[in-house]
Amino acid sequence: MLSAPDFKQKKIIVALLSYDEKMSFKNDNIVITDKTGIKHQSSCYRLFAVFIVGHATITTGLLQRAKKFGFSIVLLSHGLIPYGSWLAKAEGNVLLRKKQYSYQGMDIAQHIVHNKIDQQIKALKHLRTKTAPLKQAINQLLEYQNRLPNATLDMHEILGIEGIASRVYFTQMFNEMQWKGRKPRAKQDITNLLLDIGYTQLFHFIDALLNLYGFDTYQGVYHQLFYQRKSLVCDLVEPFRIIIDKRVRKAYKLGQIHEEDFSFINGQYRLFGKQSQLYTTFLLKSLLNHKAEIFLYVQSYYRAFMQNKPMEKYPIFVGEG
Repeated sequence: MLSAPDFKQKKIIVALLSYDEKMSFKNDNIVITDKTGIKHQSSCYRLFAVFIVGHATITTGLLQRAKKFGFSIVLLSHGLIPYGSWLAKAEGNVLLRKKQYSYQGMDIAQHIVHNKIDQQIKALKHLRTKTAPLKQAINQLLEYQNRLPNATLDMHEILGIEGIASRVYFTQMFNEMQWKGRKPRAKQDITNLLLDIGYTQLFHFIDALLNLYGFDTYQGVYHQLFYQRKSLVCDLVEPFRIIIDKRVRKAYKLGQIHEEDFSFINGQYRLFGKQSQLYTTFLLKSLLNHKAEIFLYVQSYYRAFMQNKPMEKYPIFVGEG
């Protein structure tokens, strides 16, 4: 399996093929060009994933290279909505999947939610303006965090704690951005759209990592099983959402978000064309700044799960402080 030192050398690239960019292969290198010439070139040996935006022709040569060099391909529409993927994966890890299907506990779920709330608390504590509502929100989150772990809680109660904590957190995290509530995929405002884009990048990154170990990504430990939902990916995304949240807030503070870059169609905000490149790039870079930590988290999760380790041995995302 891929080691941590090897993973540090891996790259994730985004190809905007519908906007004057072309992707090709030369020997064992991927080359992306535009009207000005070569925009990006790297060895297939160093690729971890390629995000392809817009219309593209997927050839057998591309799929063969992805299989040979072990990199994943994620396809996205003009509006940055994912519609397909070709994932590098470890096949035949039967023992792992048997453990997944037989696991019935809620201790891992509580561990994940506890870690997520901890990151939310840290994020709010780092906000510069210490208002009374902010201090109250932090105290509320500490109270919700202290309810976990608790062996008497059922799944609905854990979901309730996470849901209430998230509402408290988002209200303070984005209170200066005319926050109206977290509405996944509704794209009712620019903030929710950018969160969706960043969370999607995070989702596919963790999905690709889980596949390296042979997990059944549809078999979760927290999110309920649902047809065609990769519940385990949804589970392990939770502690890392804070990376995207903080970057979106920072973008507002730096003046990097401009309403004229967005289209408003049928009651939803959308990003199209070259305007999308700035946003996808700074969100992806924020994610890649933590790629080693995320890799080690998934690796440690795999080892803890396979070896039936106690919960204190399961990984925790520490973040930036």
